[in-house]
Amino acid sequence: MNRPRGIAWRRVATLAVVVVCVGYAPVAMTELWPYAQRGAPAFGEWLLSRAVSPRYVADAFATRIGPYGRSLVAMIVHSVLGGALMLLGPVQLLSAVRRRIRLHRAMGVVFALTVYVSMAGAAVYLVRTAPGDAFSGAAFWIVLATILVGTVLSVTFGIFAAVGRLPDLHQRWMLLCYGYLMTAPLLRLEWGALPWLLPGLSLEDVNRVAIMHLGSVVVFGALLASRAMDKRTTVPGVSGTWVPLPVLVAAHLAGAAALVWTARSLVGWGAEGQRLLAGYLIPYAVAYAVMFAGQRRAGREGQSWAREEWRLHLTGLCLAPAFSAGATLAFERYLGLGGQTALSAGVAIGCGMLAFMATAVVSLRVMYAREAVRREALRGGRGEGRAPVAGAASGVTSGSGR
Repeated sequence: MNRPRGIAWRRVATLAVVVVCVGYAPVAMTELWPYAQRGAPAFGEWLLSRAVSPRYVADAFATRIGPYGRSLVAMIVHSVLGGALMLLGPVQLLSAVRRRIRLHRAMGVVFALTVYVSMAGAAVYLVRTAPGDAFSGAAFWIVLATILVGTVLSVTFGIFAAVGRLPDLHQRWMLLCYGYLMTAPLLRLEWGALPWLLPGLSLEDVNRVAIMHLGSVVVFGALLASRAMDKRTTVPGVSGTWVPLPVLVAAHLAGAAALVWTARSLVGWGAEGQRLLAGYLIPYAVAYAVMFAGQRRAGREGQSWAREEWRLHLTGLCLAPAFSAGATLAFERYLGLGGQTALSAGVAIGCGMLAFMATAVVSLRVMYAREAVRREALRGGRGEGRAPVAGAASGVTSGSGR
């Protein structure tokens, strides 16, 4: 009963991702054309003006002429290649699922190079644009910079994992990388949807609400995809947990205290703060409930590896509000940002940053286990008079999850 239902949901989720990516590709590729040539077609603006209103779009994009003009070539490179990544991502996902190894490797090289060049274009824009001149202000600039760094690092670690013959870790890092990339199409969807839920907001206001949860949504999606694709009950060399109960309880307490502080601060801003708080708390609560239930269910079913991964990410999610509180204070003190801007930026990057750290800890967990298996194989090989190299190779293969 549960298995067919699970397969059906995975297919629906995969189809939804493919549809969003393929649909967004032409929007991304043409988004900057009007800034290079007046009157050039831009599918995104055309769709958005009909979904909301022409004035809603015109008022927002009129303010972008100056900042985009200073980095127009770099931004066009970024947006066109970003659209290409929306097409390459589904190819990589489906080729991995269907085990088309040669296609997956060849397109993986193209994907990685495209990420680097596209993110270089975004970096030029960020360097040439003062944080206060970014769309929706300094908080949005900080979010863009964080996504850029997270995308580049995750694809780099994914390459290292592939070279090191750790396909399970390669899969996790690449899913996280694509999760960061998915912030672009999801943000555009919110540009069209949120004005219907929150009438009267400008596009800049919609941005401020969206960044409160986009980071948590995309990394949560990457985690769900990782868990759906990993069928292993155990991983050789992994035993016990790196998050014993006292550590998990301490993470919950720290997170709860930071959440209370954040909520009180946002509520004090009036209606705007209440919108931001709802935009943050609702997705956060959903992610927490799924992770908590996932690690409990895996524990009951004896799936030690699934339980450990859920638990590591749950700990990261609990600590995200504490990280956001610390980032807020740092932004105020060292970047000179106002209290509201600093808090918005801190909250916006917390879940994405901690999910990255949790993925890094999962990687360390697997590599530590792999090394433990290799050492055990070496000891066994010496004791039985066999060549230690053969034993080590066997341990590495089983530890990689193949």
